[in-house]
Amino acid sequence: MAASASPRRASPRRPAPVDVVLPCLDEAAALPWVLARIPEGWRAIVVDNGSTDGSAALARDLGATVVTEPRRGFGAACHAGLLAADADIVCFCDCDASLDPGLLAPFVQAVRDGEADLVLGRRRPQGRGAWPPHARFGNLALTRMLRRRTGLRLHDLGPLRAARRGALLDLDLTDRRSGYPLQMVVRAADAGWRIAERDVPYHPRTGRSKVTGTWRGTWHAVRDMRGVLRQPPPGARTDATVKETAR
Repeated sequence: MAASASPRRASPRRPAPVDVVLPCLDEAAALPWVLARIPEGWRAIVVDNGSTDGSAALARDLGATVVTEPRRGFGAACHAGLLAADADIVCFCDCDASLDPGLLAPFVQAVRDGEADLVLGRRRPQGRGAWPPHARFGNLALTRMLRRRTGLRLHDLGPLRAARRGALLDLDLTDRRSGYPLQMVVRAADAGWRIAERDVPYHPRTGRSKVTGTWRGTWHAVRDMRGVLRQPPPGARTDATVKETAR
């Protein structure tokens, strides 16, 4: 009697050279445009943060890896994507078609070549309504506070960015709300990272913003980020620590 053939084992997936984290909350209208622009060979990680419009199923159908993050918050979604990534370099991009993820290619090259440790996209509005005045004002206020806190002369705290995964994890990011992108920059600056900016075109988003679409949303985002800026650098002793030590 012939021996039965042993079952074939599926070969493990090789990590992509780059993972792109895409936090997603009801972005079904924008997903086809965004995912079609992921550079060839890179992996799109769509982090569904409670969508009710079928975004998760659509992303899977379009070939993306989908991660579910039930805890609401921009930071929660971004960090879930970072933890799910296994590429050496991880990028972040909004999932609303305001930014083209294909623009990340030179960001990745700069990190890979050792020119920078973190590359950020400086948004350049294209067309009316791309960057509402209240959102632009909030961003300006935060970059000024960031300069006072770290000395960095950045113009934008936009969501398009690239860095090495291991280094990002070493930053031990804890914010799970709107302060996550700023905390990444602050902790990177405190760690002595080389941080660079590159101009990127910024288009009117598809659908309504969940964070900065209104003055109220912008105020909440600025409040979260101001809390990040008030955090002392790692190793800095607070007044409470000094008092405790003096006892």
